[in-house]
Amino acid sequence: MKIRILICLLLINVSFTGLFGQKAGRMITIKGYVVDGTDASIANAIIMIDGEKSGYTTDSKGYYKIKISRNNTKIGVFTFTNGIIEEAINGRSRIDFRFKGSVPDQITDKVDPGNEAINAGYGTVRKKELTGPVGKIDGTKSKYASYNSIYEMLRGEIPGVVVNGTSIIIRGATSINASNAPLFVVDGVPVNTIDNINPQMVKSIEVLKGSSAAIYGSRGSNGVILIDLIKAGDN
Repeated sequence: MKIRILICLLLINVSFTGLFGQKAGRMITIKGYVVDGTDASIANAIIMIDGEKSGYTTDSKGYYKIKISRNNTKIGVFTFTNGIIEEAINGRSRIDFRFKGSVPDQITDKVDPGNEAINAGYGTVRKKELTGPVGKIDGTKSKYASYNSIYEMLRGEIPGVVVNGTSIIIRGATSINASNAPLFVVDGVPVNTIDNINPQMVKSIEVLKGSSAAIYGSRGSNGVILIDLIKAGDN
């Protein structure tokens, strides 16, 4: 009888070990260092997984460690000043990144009242930390109510944005696509058109290009126009 109980306990233990082993096997750990062209470590760089923000950043020594799914195929590092670089995972557990040139530590929590905060899609950054020019509209100002369309609003308020009817080109954006149209992101969601948005609905508009748009990958190569709409409860 005791032998049977012992055998049962061993079988249960093996089953649980196999179950937890399978669950653990679905995740892998990747670690590495992020440096610039001078071998200086880069702190607070954002770790990207398959083009999406992971919520992890490098520490003060440029080191990162992250657990990801075995189904993920790419890992990247994003900086507000120098854009994004990516690597194929290909089963590796150690992946280091090196940016070209000198890259400053990414400052995300210091308050600098002399600089306006800009929403870069995955976080807030100061204008001086961006290499690509940024334009911004505070849509709550009463003067914008006089515009008949959002296209008029963009043409009249942001230098460097060329608007011809419903066609928009951001000067200085480097196109790698067949189209020159920028990426439109409304309340955090990419959309194909902004035709149905009138100026009275707009809370703010931000225009990104260059490195400040690099977090959107190839979709942001023509620049990015971020639009936040007024919601119930907004003052």
